[in-house]
Amino acid sequence: MSSLHLYDTLTRTTAPFKAIKAGEASIYLCGATVQAPPHIGHVRSGVNFDILRRWLTKSGYNVTFIRNVTDIDDKILHKAVHEKAPWWAVAMKYERAFADAYAALNVAPPTYEPRATGHITQMIELMQILIERGAAYAPGNGDVYLEVRKLSSYLTLSRQKLDDLLPAADADETYKKDPRDFALWKAAKPGDPSWPTPWGAGRPGWHLECSAMAHAYLGEAFDIHGGGLDLVFPHHENEIAQSEAAGYPFAKLWMHNAWVTASGEKMSKSLGNSLQVAELLKSVRGIELRWYLGSAHYRSMVEFSMGALEESATAFRRIESFLQRSVEILGVEPTPVVNATFADAMNDDLAVPTALAGISESLRLGNTAITDGDKKGIAQHANEIRGALDVLGCDPFDLVFAHSGAADLSAALDGTIQLALAARTAARERKDFAASDQIRDGLAALGISIEDTAQGPRWSMTNPVTPTEGSK
Repeated sequence: MSSLHLYDTLTRTTAPFKAIKAGEASIYLCGATVQAPPHIGHVRSGVNFDILRRWLTKSGYNVTFIRNVTDIDDKILHKAVHEKAPWWAVAMKYERAFADAYAALNVAPPTYEPRATGHITQMIELMQILIERGAAYAPGNGDVYLEVRKLSSYLTLSRQKLDDLLPAADADETYKKDPRDFALWKAAKPGDPSWPTPWGAGRPGWHLECSAMAHAYLGEAFDIHGGGLDLVFPHHENEIAQSEAAGYPFAKLWMHNAWVTASGEKMSKSLGNSLQVAELLKSVRGIELRWYLGSAHYRSMVEFSMGALEESATAFRRIESFLQRSVEILGVEPTPVVNATFADAMNDDLAVPTALAGISESLRLGNTAITDGDKKGIAQHANEIRGALDVLGCDPFDLVFAHSGAADLSAALDGTIQLALAARTAARERKDFAASDQIRDGLAALGISIEDTAQGPRWSMTNPVTPTEGSK
């Protein structure tokens, strides 16, 4: 497959990606509702669409990437009451938590990251258009609704039947022409934040913000709209309804990533704090957590377990070890090169598992080249592996993973272990194998494995740990 093919949720087909404007790719991704710390189910979407963005860029596209922040919502208001804090302070706190999680997993910042509360004007303008076109109505109580039965293309994304839907539980049905009409705008309630409109003070419904912001930043038509599978209905379905009712072509292609599940259940806050990104980063590094989340195909469910995460991290450290050995032997970092096998896999609807099989084969051949002393082979496979890792956002040479504090700690650790290895080598030379084994076993107990190579002993972490508060 020579060109990029992507699966479209709307058509249920995989077809060549054809940008609206040659050489340009425009993407809108539904981002976080900032009402709690992020768990891995939240950030999987960020990782998957970051890989898409990186591959589009590598393929020669100039990518404009929008990821919104929903900073006003029923859940945020409820959390504000629970935390006894202003709603905007709660939203900002968790927005920062998401930003930290994205950064730790090397998810590149979007081109623009608009907040819902910063685009009330655009929402009012969109509602005005919808009312003038007869697609929306204001019953007089401060609400504004979209009249779904007037929309011939409604539910084409989720392929449901209107009469089979339950009433939209987003406002008092008293004022609706049809129970399935959904709220564009919600009338102000005592104590809640509100903004003035021609139809009364209130705040936006959940769906309105994305239609307004996508139009503001990407225009009437754009290439790709992304999000989690759980957003197909009602959120994305209602975005299409609002935008097309206003006369906008809207998104040309719809992409959805599948869930992270635990014991077969969709990841949610009810599963506790153990699966929050901040907690998992106490057990594995950000690059390892990203590798785990990005390894499955974006449309496949990921059944989370700590065992699977640790196994994935161990596999990634083998790749890192080969790349580090290549540097030791060749004296230079690998130059990222994308080979045909990797490119074909990525062009096939971002088939990352197939791409990983190619990486595994390059790793096998690279290790064989080290054994054979084949420097040309070492360089070739190291370059190809680094090229693939760069696209997947898991390049260990990327400066984003080389924080100064971690680098200082690594240098100190390496120096300490090198002293131990020198003592072990001296013991072996004097045939004191008991002392040599004692040093090896002591290091192993600390999670450090020793490998004797033609170039001398090498060490690696079998189970890296994060320093505790007491060790800082």
